[in-house]
Amino acid sequence: MPIPAASPEHAAAVPPPAQFNFAAHLFSLNAARAAKTAYIDDTLTLNYGELETRARRFAAAMRALGVHAEERVLLVMLDTVELPIAFLGALYAGIVPVVVNTLLTPADYVYMLTHSRARVVIASGAVLPAVGAALAEAQCEDCQLIVSQPASQPASHESPLVLADLIARAEPAPRAAQTGCDDIAFWLYSSGSTGKPKGTVHTHANLYWTVETYAKPILGIRENDIVFSAAKLFFAYGLGNGLSFPLSVGATTILMAERPTASAVFARLVQHRPTVFYGVPTLYASMMASPALPARADVALRVCTSAGEALPRELGERFREHFGSDILDGLGSTEMLHIFLSNRPGVVEYGTTGRPVPGYEIELRDETGALVPDGEIGDLFIRGPSAAVMYWCNREKSRATFLGEWVRSGDKYRRLPGGAYVYAGRSDDMLKVSGQYVSPIEVEMVLMQHEAVLEAAVIGVDQGGLVKTCAFVVLKQAAMETSHDALAGQLKAFVKTRLAPHKYPRDILFVDDLPKTATGKIQRFRLRQQFPS
Repeated sequence: MPIPAASPEHAAAVPPPAQFNFAAHLFSLNAARAAKTAYIDDTLTLNYGELETRARRFAAAMRALGVHAEERVLLVMLDTVELPIAFLGALYAGIVPVVVNTLLTPADYVYMLTHSRARVVIASGAVLPAVGAALAEAQCEDCQLIVSQPASQPASHESPLVLADLIARAEPAPRAAQTGCDDIAFWLYSSGSTGKPKGTVHTHANLYWTVETYAKPILGIRENDIVFSAAKLFFAYGLGNGLSFPLSVGATTILMAERPTASAVFARLVQHRPTVFYGVPTLYASMMASPALPARADVALRVCTSAGEALPRELGERFREHFGSDILDGLGSTEMLHIFLSNRPGVVEYGTTGRPVPGYEIELRDETGALVPDGEIGDLFIRGPSAAVMYWCNREKSRATFLGEWVRSGDKYRRLPGGAYVYAGRSDDMLKVSGQYVSPIEVEMVLMQHEAVLEAAVIGVDQGGLVKTCAFVVLKQAAMETSHDALAGQLKAFVKTRLAPHKYPRDILFVDDLPKTATGKIQRFRLRQQFPS
């Protein structure tokens, strides 16, 4: 299948100038779009002119509070228009926003407050109790708490400062901070599979590069698009989807504060009719299984994307058949900021993660560092312009991940002879059964091809010193009354007909749901905890 050539204007993106502030760059791009809608959240609509003015007011307000360039501001905020205002305003002032998950515990926030040494923490009302408790425990006397809520509501006793009031009182900062393209712009916390969360440090230019290498040439995002991301802005995937990508072309973005359930997503798809939708495999599976699935005529989808986990072939094909729109499955990471390996319009190969995004190089290596041949599983390494600088104050993990120009992803992949890459799982999830490696993802993909299966997760279980595969299966509604013993036998036989004999799951457990992260990734470690060693 031939690969379409990149359009001439994106064949080789022009690097940003040495002196570069990403917020100022966006405001300059949209100077002629002041009246156009930039954001629509659950209660407010914000145009491009208002976005710039309020962001610059935010920059001035932070300076008035004594926050200096390169100091950190922790943003624990739901997806409302105030989050992009705060993020861009911080960049404009040369202050470093640290956007964090709103679903964490007070103990998590204690760690992030002390680790980042944040001078200010801005919290949405819904997360204020957890953040307030964290501040009290952390005893951050020089960290000011600001509540993000409408000025018409009284501030809580925990916070004398209200974000909307601070912005309203400030005059717009007259000019952006004189930052360089390699200056630290923002952090995102990446928890990984073990240990404390890692403060992943990105530059002003990194945001620019994800737009120029992926959003424009692969996604084909344009000014007349309406975009909607189920992934929240506090994730690297969501930050590109809902901020840097649409604002770089003057598109309109829908924001949703609530959890991205199928019903909540359907409501936005029908009401606002976005043309670009960003989801994750578990959400797509939930959508396709819902009896409330909208008809193709009720939505306006042009292109969709998926990341976080591998998209099952059958799921992508059913989505395309129903909506007439492809899902571009891709791989990104907090360390690389967004997607660097992707399917693309016109060349979607379901069951694969596609090919490298132009501007990025991929290598698959074995345990010795040697390149593996096509068809064999290897560790994925990436080289590209959006790589993070480091993990803040974590020399050991920085040295293990950022290897010169290359970044170790922690993923296992194999490359097909035609050039597409197939996900084999996380390096620490791989199983060795009967002396041979088994990819849990490969087994899960086959299980989900069975008509009775909605979701599946495969782990390894130690039985008498030998590793056996165990599958956790969520059934579709129509199959729930079927005998589990009979169905388990059918599923084992089903896998045996499609994979090598040693790969079939020895045990199958039927469950109501699978434990997942806020991004929709399956938490296999929680499944393994059910089998104490």
